[in-house]
Amino acid sequence: MKHILVCVAWPYANGPLHLGHMAGCYLPPDIFARYHRLKGNKVLMVSGSDMHGTPITVTAQQEGKTPEEVAMHYHAINSKSIEDMGISFDLFSHTHTEEHFEAARWILDTLDKAGYIEPRVSEEPYDPVAKQFLPDRYVEGTCPHCDYESARGDQCDNCGKTLDSKELKNPRSKLNPDAKIEFRETEHLFFKLSEFRDPLLEWLSSGKDHWRSSVINFTRNWLQEGLIDRAITRDLEWGIDIQREGYEKKRMYVWFEAVMGYYSASLHWAKNEGKPELWKDWWENDDAEHYYFMAKDNIPFHTIIWPAMLSGCGLHLPHDVPANEYLLLDSTQFSKSRRHAVWMPDYLERYDPELLRYYLASIMPEQKDANFTWEDYVTRINNELIGNYGNLMHRVISFAQKNFPDGLSSSEFTIPSLSDKISEVHQRVSEALEACKFKRALQAVMELSQAGNIELNEAAPWKQVKEDRDACEATLVTFLNLCRSLSVMMTPFLPKSSQKAWEYLNQEGKIDDNGWDSALDFKTEFKLQQPLPLFNKLNMEEILEKEMPPEEENELANVKPEITFDDFKKLDIRIGTVEKVEAHPNADKLWLLDVNFGGPTRRIVTGLRGIYESEDLLGKKIAVLVNLAPAKFRGEQSNGMLLAAEGNDVVSLLQPDKEIEDGSEVH
Repeated sequence: MKHILVCVAWPYANGPLHLGHMAGCYLPPDIFARYHRLKGNKVLMVSGSDMHGTPITVTAQQEGKTPEEVAMHYHAINSKSIEDMGISFDLFSHTHTEEHFEAARWILDTLDKAGYIEPRVSEEPYDPVAKQFLPDRYVEGTCPHCDYESARGDQCDNCGKTLDSKELKNPRSKLNPDAKIEFRETEHLFFKLSEFRDPLLEWLSSGKDHWRSSVINFTRNWLQEGLIDRAITRDLEWGIDIQREGYEKKRMYVWFEAVMGYYSASLHWAKNEGKPELWKDWWENDDAEHYYFMAKDNIPFHTIIWPAMLSGCGLHLPHDVPANEYLLLDSTQFSKSRRHAVWMPDYLERYDPELLRYYLASIMPEQKDANFTWEDYVTRINNELIGNYGNLMHRVISFAQKNFPDGLSSSEFTIPSLSDKISEVHQRVSEALEACKFKRALQAVMELSQAGNIELNEAAPWKQVKEDRDACEATLVTFLNLCRSLSVMMTPFLPKSSQKAWEYLNQEGKIDDNGWDSALDFKTEFKLQQPLPLFNKLNMEEILEKEMPPEEENELANVKPEITFDDFKKLDIRIGTVEKVEAHPNADKLWLLDVNFGGPTRRIVTGLRGIYESEDLLGKKIAVLVNLAPAKFRGEQSNGMLLAAEGNDVVSLLQPDKEIEDGSEVH
């Protein structure tokens, strides 16, 4: 029996989670943790919401709320999404707990006593209009590496490089974009990260054959370029007070304290269990294995910065950091700031979470970026999950229950090749899951299911039952054992539907209690329950109508072909006044607008919900393309398209700058 600590990246609590978070961070560790629990290992899986990052304070200012109100609001939303997706955390906490504060201060003090912390004066960006220093995301500018014009003071979303505000070209204040940023001296505590370069290089070169090559190469390149000491405090009012004289208005920098959450959450969990020392089984046990799951943008924090902190405190270093590449949405990176995402609350309101677990596991971006499209989602679910796996399970169980309602028994495994296949696939799946190769593991399970479908067609029990009921009974017991094995091996991926299949097979207790190797325990008797289909087939047309955004949301991102003036003259653009604003009944991102053009109003569907509030639209004069052919968006017809500009994470409606009559033509 092993002690396995599963650590999962902490999302900023400034918005809902999206599918990219699930594919990159949350589903992989859940599959891994569920497998190891089935194996009988002691698993502790922890994560939580990052409450203190500047994205929270930026959002709070935008919404007119306190940072704590914003953070707790989204923490609750994200906790529910995680629970609804079946992510089996032992504790999903947050960084604004007493336990986290105490643990963070202990780590700081321990590093300080070891000589790794020192005060230094540095030059930091300052907004003279707002009269305050500007931590990371309060500064934007041009990336020095890729020239992306909207890079942030901590990271560039375009190239993924970690940045310092001083590195940005043409820096500007998020609070006052027209203000000229100054760099002023201020004293901060610094972590002597540079002293860990050589020890980390040595650690990286020993016993890391099981690490992904992308993680190894990324980390080694960082280390070979050299490490610089980093400030661990910032001039903020929101965050962890370090309780030092002269630092009353400073707080721990989020990059420094958020990663401590893995440690503090372990302590918090043990306290909740009524066994305050239990965390030591994972943190003071030399045989324990620590795994850290995140997307690739977080690699340096988990292979360099956090290991340096752990080493400085004498704590357990990571066994593996199986970071994923990105999940893309229609070939573009998911982004909270750009509102380019499929949000988890939206998905979970409409669809079965088990379907998403299957789909994301089947395309998991382990070695390269993967692309999410609704068309591919529907196709894979219908053809693979339902057409292959679900079909086999339902065919076998329903046929057996219908024809042998009093039960079946046979000690004979009539298809030896199938028995061998089960054992072989079980071994392959085990090896793949141990190595965090989740897509490979799922493929092996689906291969077994497909082999079962082929063997079932060849055995043709629907013919046997008419000719030789005893032979048919033996055949069906063989395939029921196959279904039983499949339900066990599919459990890490699809826990709810696997348990449902287990109950249809009338097996005792829960799969989790029977264990991973129960997939090889072939039964001689079955008394079945009447099954229902494990999954419902998806309607492509209905889903595309629901989920594809209105044309106006995407058209500005597309490069358009050259047109003539005569083409332009075909466009009839008019000024109208918004007289009514309603929420779309079937879409969280859409408003229904009634616009007056000097006569009868027109109903227009727009994707500005979440960008503009209803009161911001009501009474506003806007420009609308009125001779666009009518189109339906999630069941509501749109008779025109309003015009808006988009750039630098800002969407702005086009409006006349002078009072003008409704119906006036735009030339």
